[in-house]
Amino acid sequence: MTQNGTQYSTGLSQANIEQALRAAGKDLTQLVPADLGLLEDFHTMGRIATAQLVDAAGITSASAVLDAGSGVGGTARYVADRFGCTVTAVDLTAEYCDTHRWLNRLVGLDDRISVHQGDVTALPFADAGFDVAISQHVQMNVADKARLYSEARRVLVNGGRLALWDITSGDGRELCYPLPWADQPAHSHLVTPDDLREVIEASGFAVEHWNDLTDQAGAIMQALLAQPASTLGLHAFVADFARKAENLTAALSDGRLRVIQAVARAVGAGEIP
Repeated sequence: MTQNGTQYSTGLSQANIEQALRAAGKDLTQLVPADLGLLEDFHTMGRIATAQLVDAAGITSASAVLDAGSGVGGTARYVADRFGCTVTAVDLTAEYCDTHRWLNRLVGLDDRISVHQGDVTALPFADAGFDVAISQHVQMNVADKARLYSEARRVLVNGGRLALWDITSGDGRELCYPLPWADQPAHSHLVTPDDLREVIEASGFAVEHWNDLTDQAGAIMQALLAQPASTLGLHAFVADFARKAENLTAALSDGRLRVIQAVARAVGAGEIP
């Protein structure tokens, strides 16, 4: 979930994650991907949302997958480990890219995942190189959504899928900051669900699944917040995470924010979306 690099850099991501893993009794020479599950999915509903979205995306062992806005790599590792396919990851934050590569090496997935520092609105890849593009909690930091989705369309083959899990504005009431993607309103670029769908379709996609999971997300986030603090968690590398999660959960629960799961198919020239 990154596009504004300064929003996420702390200089401590790798050190803090290593400390959390050791405090939880993990042997860093014997880590498996499942050991990281609680501290790598930096988006609403965490691994639950990742699994649901990946199921909907139709990924197979033969898929070439792009994780656009990959953070520290939770989704990329989950996909590579589950399907055995290759994953290319892009994130704007150098610190997250370095941490991503380090975690890939720790769990033995660095041969399946390549990590690139880059801008999701100007992807450093050739046309039609991917079968699936995954975007989780990225567009909230991107003002130019037309470029974001036109770039996703450019790098996908005809018939490829864009799978997204994203937050949108809700009833228009004022939000409380900080939020996980923005410490202040200037870093947040929310649109309504209808506006989000419109820009995706205008970028060369036909929406096949569009699910508003706000109620489910709010309930799950409330349950997660009610649990005792764990040694392993996003608080290991996300500054002020507890307050950000509380503000997010409150806004999902009262309708100020909505959360959308969607899969859209890349249509060819002349094809009617």
